[in-house]
Amino acid sequence: MVTNSRLEEILERLEKADGLEGLQSSIVSLRDEFAIDHLVYHWVDSLGAHSGVGTYSLEWRQKYEQQQFHRVDPVILGCYQRFHPVDWKQLDWSTKAARHFLRVATEYEVGNQGYSVPIRGPNGQFALFTANHTCSDEEWSAFIEEHRRMLVLIAHYFNEKALELEPDRAPEAAQNLSPREVDAMTLLAMGYSRAQVADTLSISEHTLRVYIESARFKLGALNTTHAVARALSRGLIVV
Repeated sequence: MVTNSRLEEILERLEKADGLEGLQSSIVSLRDEFAIDHLVYHWVDSLGAHSGVGTYSLEWRQKYEQQQFHRVDPVILGCYQRFHPVDWKQLDWSTKAARHFLRVATEYEVGNQGYSVPIRGPNGQFALFTANHTCSDEEWSAFIEEHRRMLVLIAHYFNEKALELEPDRAPEAAQNLSPREVDAMTLLAMGYSRAQVADTLSISEHTLRVYIESARFKLGALNTTHAVARALSRGLIVV
């Protein structure tokens, strides 16, 4: 099990990553930490350039590009239409092209289970963070149930670092969070539910929602999880 303290160490290491080599080193370490077959992060920047880091084999990556599998890959096609994380079993694998793709992927030791987090950044940036493994449905469901929040948080952290690598990217203006916004974001980062956060802070869930939305706006975040990731990456909260 990856604990909150261990997550903090992982995110601190990722925060210090410099360039693609640093991101690649971080994703390999994370793969080993989660004890799964593969982790992959791929993004298309605002200029349309593709980049990626991950643990799939070079042979599979070359095969994927040569065969232009992005045109039929159910993960790419499905996640591009979604805003929320998705288990691969929820995607459409019924077409002949998708079944062929799956057979070839299996030959190159791509696991039968997957969980992908689609991310949309500024100016049309799109990214995908994927955990991949070979195991039973029951084992995978238990893994995702235990690590879902952590995987989403790490996905957004990777995206923050990728955005920093874009050439000529202007730094984002920082806005301080109020003490109550800091409290709310900190407890959410620690894994508290909204009801638990409201109870801990002795406020109503409606008031909590106001704090969260205000923090999200200040951070320029797409959703609450993204807001937590940005608050952590900018040192506005510590868990």
